[in-house]
This record gives sequence, C-alpha cells and structure tokens, in this order.
Amino acid sequence: MKLSDDEKRAFYEGGFIVRRGVFGDDEVAAARAALERLYATAQTLRATGDHDGAFFALGVPPEGPVVVQRVVWAGGAEPLLLRLSEDARLLEPALDLLGTPRCEQLLCQAHYKMPNDGVSFDWHQDIQHRDKGGDTWRDVNGRGSYVQTILLVDDMTEENGPLEFLPKDAAALDASGRLLKENGAVRVDASRAVSVTGRAGDVLLFGPHAVHGSMPNASTKPRRVLINGYAAPGANKRVYPGRGACRVLPARPEPPRTSSSAVHAEGR
Repeated sequence: MKLSDDEKRAFYEGGFIVRRGVFGDDEVAAARAALERLYATAQTLRATGDHDGAFFALGVPPEGPVVVQRVVWAGGAEPLLLRLSEDARLLEPALDLLGTPRCEQLLCQAHYKMPNDGVSFDWHQDIQHRDKGGDTWRDVNGRGSYVQTILLVDDMTEENGPLEFLPKDAAALDASGRLLKENGAVRVDASRAVSVTGRAGDVLLFGPHAVHGSMPNASTKPRRVLINGYAAPGANKRVYPGRGACRVLPARPEPPRTSSSAVHAEGR
C-alpha cells in the first residue's frame, strides 16, 4: 500500500496524486449506501448542528430539499465509514507521507454535490481549516504534517463539479506557502487549473498547502466523496466535532484479558 518514490515526488512537488481503482465496486456501493442514509437523515433536519454522533452542515431553503454541504465526522453516525478510514489502502499511504507510524484522524467527512444544488468551493488550502491561530496547529514534520484522502463514491466528471488543483506558481503565496489575499480575495491564475476526474473507487491524496476548489454540479448525477484527514502526532491542538473524532490510528490492540483464576495461579 505504500507509495512509490515517483508518487511521493509528485505529492510533494505537485501537491496531490491520484490512485486508480483502489476500492472495488461492492466496497464503494456500501459507502454510497451509507452516504445515502446520511443524506436521508439530513432531509429530516431543519438546521446545522450535531445529530447522532455527526455534525450536519446544511442549507435549508424555504422549499425544496435540504442542501447538504457536508457531514462532519460522518463515521460517528455510520461506523462503516470509520472502518473505511482505517483501511490500509488509505491509512498506509497517509502514514508513509507523514513519516510517522501513527496519526491522529481529524476528518471523516461526507461531501455532497447533488445535481444543481449549487454547492461549490472557492480556491483554498486545507491549512486554513486546520490552523485557526492561537497555537491550534504546529507543523511537526516540516512538510505540513497533514494528509487528506478523498475516496470517490461516484464517478467524478467534468460536468459534476470535479476537484480542481492549481500549480504552486499559479497562486500568490506568502513565505510559509499560504495563499495571499488582496481586498479579501486570493490571487490565482484559474486558467491553469487542473481538473481531476475519475471513477468511483479512485482515491486522491493531497497536502494542506495544495490550492484547490470546485464548481457546482451541473449534471444530472450526484458527485459524492468521502474525505479523511490524518495529522502527524502533536500537530493538532483543536477539538473537532463528532463522536470519537481525533482518534489515533492505527488503534493499539487491547491486551488479552486475564481471568481471575489465572491471576490467582500466577500469584502462587
């Protein structure tokens, strides 16, 4: 499951890599069913907030379906998604890039782009969501200390709002590699954006300084993804919402239980 030298080089130099066909059809179908259950639950809610171990970020129009912007720590409500996020096909490449034997899992998010729901994401870097100032984040490995994975739950096409990445030299960055703003807006050359398309089961990996965004879904089919975020130990100082959030992976196995008779036998 570990990455080749070429993949590592592409990740560090270009900001992201794509691995094709990582998960099979049956596995993706199970993840898709979990996201569909979360979406159905969201339609019964009337405001953003905690529900059943997850945090639902919603747009509630006067009429029509609830717009599900994301479900934070989705695995709190759907344990299958947590099992996916600790799968070696996601976890081992992330640990390889972090250079650590263990990590802190910060994200297990379900992201939705339903046909014509208007959900889009402006150009940004994930470091802005990890580092909120006031000693909330520390780069402990000198390479961002964070790896994000995106599992395509549906095919991602040019029509349904694919992720787009910008080369480093297509954005104005400060000395620390963060986006500069001018009058509240980032300075980028969007004409150089690279769209990432793929089949359900493909996985993207990218770092906290990769500049990315996406347009709304203008197709007739959903574009849903499962996002998992892994931090090097000691990098994160924040508490994230959701039941079981910020767990350490891989989990240490519990020591075998010793029966009382065995204890007495050992004491003799």
